[in-house]
Order: sequence, then structure tokens, then C-alpha cells
Amino acid sequence: MRRVLMGMVIAMALLWGAQSRQSVWKRGETFSEYLQRYGISQDLLKSIGDDDSKYLSEIQGGDPFYELVEGKTLLEALIPLGEEMQIQLLRDLKSGRYRFDIVPIVYKKVEDDVLVRIEKNCYSDIDRLTRNPRLGFLLKRLYKGSVDFRKLHAGDRIAFHYRQKSRLGRPWGQPEILGAAVEGRRGKPRFLFVDEEGNAWRDTHKTVRITKTGKKLVEYTTTRTVKVRGSAGRFSRPVPGARITSRFTYKRWHPILHRYRPHLGVDFGARRGTPIHATASGKVIYAGWMRGYGRVVKIDHGRGFVSLYAHQSRLKVRRGNYVKRGQVIGYVGSTGRSTGPHLHFGLYRNGRAVDPLRYMGKSRGGVYTTRRVTTHHKKMKTYTKVTKKTVPIKGAAAMKRRLERVLAEPAAHAYRWDDIGKNLLYVEDRAKALEAGEGWPASQGQALPQKVSGKN
Repeated sequence: MRRVLMGMVIAMALLWGAQSRQSVWKRGETFSEYLQRYGISQDLLKSIGDDDSKYLSEIQGGDPFYELVEGKTLLEALIPLGEEMQIQLLRDLKSGRYRFDIVPIVYKKVEDDVLVRIEKNCYSDIDRLTRNPRLGFLLKRLYKGSVDFRKLHAGDRIAFHYRQKSRLGRPWGQPEILGAAVEGRRGKPRFLFVDEEGNAWRDTHKTVRITKTGKKLVEYTTTRTVKVRGSAGRFSRPVPGARITSRFTYKRWHPILHRYRPHLGVDFGARRGTPIHATASGKVIYAGWMRGYGRVVKIDHGRGFVSLYAHQSRLKVRRGNYVKRGQVIGYVGSTGRSTGPHLHFGLYRNGRAVDPLRYMGKSRGGVYTTRRVTTHHKKMKTYTKVTKKTVPIKGAAAMKRRLERVLAEPAAHAYRWDDIGKNLLYVEDRAKALEAGEGWPASQGQALPQKVSGKN
């Protein structure tokens, strides 16, 4: 449909002698300013969707673009956005309104073998022969570190094969050199081959890194030093088998005072008269009444530890007695401030209350011994192995034979890119333009690019 529409534009424009021309986008000029230059209504900008309007900022100052004009009226503009897409600004010949679109750039691909004989220098000789100045600079970059083009002499020859996009009969985008050879008056040709990734190699083979990953079973041992609790002097439970009714905490709702208070011990619920046992050996340092705790026994176990047994109904030891672990020191009761028969057991270390449950069954005073423990392990481990391998470059062997044949030819030759001037479009060229698939201004009475030999 787009080609039919373009064909209609061309057919109408030809009757009025419309001209196609290549222009250069002015640096700093906006798309809005470009429309003003041709008197195009700014309403066109409002019709451009948000997804497309962001591409207007991609127009680069200094980039070439194409215009089809009739007098001072713009009929169509093709403004590139990179090498693949372009803005198409098209005027409807009936209504005079303009339409904005983003369409693919139509181009051909040209491949050519070039043979250059050095007369002045590499760059000017290639440019003179091909009219494509990018080729000389691309060759220099590919041969960097291998050939100094400044040291080439008159009579030296360069052969290369390249691929180039062709738009409207002119080079479009960056060329791709697939292989090259530099031949001095003395010595063998120095070849160069380009792989699929665009890397240059001096031989038909290249060295690649191959990364292999996998899993394997690994066996190893580890040795560590661990602390072992001593077996002597552990704290046992003062009322074996009794349930815990309240734990150590710094904030507990007091059942009698009806307010939050610390509970610096552990309560063991048991029947009145249940025997209470010393949790570890030590000396009784207090046996008597202690305000809210009622009847209390306190035992010093050494190493800073003191245990407290409260709310007893009857005591069985006196101050100064020495007791052994498990010895009965009194009986469960409900003396002091208590809601029922139970034992309040407290444990103090260096005068500070600690959670007794943390020390039940642990060494008195935190005495530890150490030992070394060796552990054997088996584990599936992921590994990465990197090796180097020489592989042939795809098409390099055939490219080398091709370049050797080019070097055997007697005369310099190249595909010559011609400039496009501002020529009138002719009715008889319309069919050719559409058939070429490039639209205007592919055929403007211009000669197509042609192969040239020798000097130009």
C-alpha cells in the first residue's frame, strides 16, 4: 500500500517537475522548526502518538536526509533514524495535509572485490577508486598493530572484499570488510579475515576459549575446636517432675498487685509439702523469713552462683549448713505473697539475677573443656573449565582463494559509488524506480553505480 501511495505521489509530482535532493539536517534544529521552514501546520505534531514522538529527538544534526520538493512546497521527506528506520513526512496532493509515519529504510546490499594499487596513499587511492572513504579507515582499524599504512610504497597493492548497504545509489551505513590482503613489492601478502563477530584474524583459523561447566563429587574433611561442658557441678531441678507455672522475665503481670513487675526467677507448681532439693552442692547462707518471699533458703555454690528457694512451708536446713546436690532443704508451701503452693526458684550470678533455665544441666560457673572434631564431607560441586581451541573461520579458506585471484589480476578495479545530484524526475523513469524497490529518488536520470578499472 505504501508503494502504491508513493507511486501516486511520484506520478502527480512528475507533472509539475518536482525535484529530489539530499539535504543535511541543521545542527540544533528541531522537528517543529523544520515544519515551520516549509509552512507546515504545527497541528501535525499533535497527531503524532506518544510512542512515535519520542523518536523525534533521535534526529541527528549533520545527518543526510532526502526531500522531494516542487518549488517551495515539500511533497515528501525521508529522515533516517539510524540505519534501519526512517521518518516519512508525506503530503496528500488533494487535501494538502501531511501524514507522519515511521517506516523501514529500503536499501540493497552490494558486495564487491576491490584491487587498489598505491599511488599516493592508502586512503586517497581507495577513495578515488571507490568514492567510499569509510573503507580506508575501516581497513586501518582492522590491520591495527599488523600493518602501518603510512609505510606503504607506490606500487604496493591492497585487495579486499566488502559488503555495503546501498540506498538511492549511495553507500548507506558502515561497510563490512570480510577479508583483505596487503601485498608489498617484496614479501608475501599479509591476509586478514573477519569472523561472524566482526573480529579480525591473520589466519584462516582462530583461537577460541571454550567454557565447560558441570558437577562433580568432591570429598574433603574439616577440623574444628568445640567447647564441651564439664560433667561436675551441674544445676538440677529443685522439684523433679514439677511443671513450670511462670518463667523468668523482666515484665510480668503480677497476679496479686495487678501491675507489671519483673519476675526474676522460675515458679514450679507442686502440692504443699512436696520436698525441695538443693540444685547443687554448697553452703546455706540464709534460712528464714524474707518479706514477700516467705520462708526462704539461699545457698552459695561458689564461682559467683547463689540459688534461692522461696514460699516454703517448712525449712529443713539452717544457716551455715553444707548441703549436697539433691539433698532435701525444705518443703513446698505458699508463705509470703503467693496465690497458691509453689516454689519460686531464683539463681544469681555475681549478685545479678539470671534465668535459671539457661543453667539447668550446665556446668557450674560456666567451666568448659575443648576438643577437636574432624568431619568428613561429600558434596556435589559445580566447576568451570576454560580451554583454548583452534577452529576454522567460516568462509575464510574460500575468501583466501578469492583474494589470491584478485591479487593475480593486472589492473586496479572497484565498484564505484556515484554522487546523486539534484535532477528532475521524468515520467519514463517512474516504472524503473518502483521496480528497483527503492522509491524516489533511485531513478533520476542518474547512471547506476558501475564497475571501474584503472585510474579514475
